Amino acid sequence: MFYIGCHLSASKGFLAMGREAVKIGANTFQFFTRNPRGGAAKPLDEKDIAEYLEFAKENGIGKIVAHAPYTLNGCAADEGIRKFATETMADDLWRMEHLPGNYYNFHPGSHVKQGVDTGIDYIVEMLDKVMKEEQTTTILLETMAGKGSEIGRSFEEIRRIIDKAELGHKLGVCLDTCHIFDGGYDIVNHLDDVMKEFDDVIGLDRLKAVHLNDSMNILGSHKDRHAKIGEGNIGFDAIAAVINHPAMRELPFNLETPNELDGYAREIEMLKKAYKYQ
Repeated sequence: MFYIGCHLSASKGFLAMGREAVKIGANTFQFFTRNPRGGAAKPLDEKDIAEYLEFAKENGIGKIVAHAPYTLNGCAADEGIRKFATETMADDLWRMEHLPGNYYNFHPGSHVKQGVDTGIDYIVEMLDKVMKEEQTTTILLETMAGKGSEIGRSFEEIRRIIDKAELGHKLGVCLDTCHIFDGGYDIVNHLDDVMKEFDDVIGLDRLKAVHLNDSMNILGSHKDRHAKIGEGNIGFDAIAAVINHPAMRELPFNLETPNELDGYAREIEMLKKAYKYQ
């Protein structure tokens, strides 16, 4: 099954997102748990959630991905920012249990000149405080482009977080095509080699979701500027190879390209035509 979707606005609720997804030809989607630049989240609407779950079942919507706000930085130098990140993630994970069995994706964070080792220790400290053995949500560490002091710029850094966390078996990875390309992983010319390296370092069983983005920047630029599919330096053929790769073809793919809904609908249709159904 080819699960393809995009980032949708959660402002109108889950049922509205489900209907929007189906309208543009999607069968999965991603959403922010709260304002991506803010803090407070809307109260849960149990009726809306119940109606969405029924709608998703009827329309074949697969696993969905909740995205933590960009302001979440569990490895900041400022203790108050780390406390905010921990409290926010704990609240988000509680909310996600009302949509059991889905994914919660977050950017590992920026160590802000403290060094990678200290940054990883802080991230693990946060995860150890919020993760519970009984949770059904898999937390996804997103691969990053490596701008500034970002952690997650290499497969090795992500592996270190997984290994150090007490409940590391509750952690997975979301691979972002723009980020890893900008981070120096050549998915255009050496996709098989990149996926073998991922398997050797992290393990393909940890790969749970993919962000599909072209890149405005060149390989190894360590920047992070998404482009529409086929309009960047990765190119349509390489993106098509990603969605058809044996290690990824069954995963949920979400577009984070600079688009409105009509643009997402066009990209979803393009990718459906490029997907080799078996």
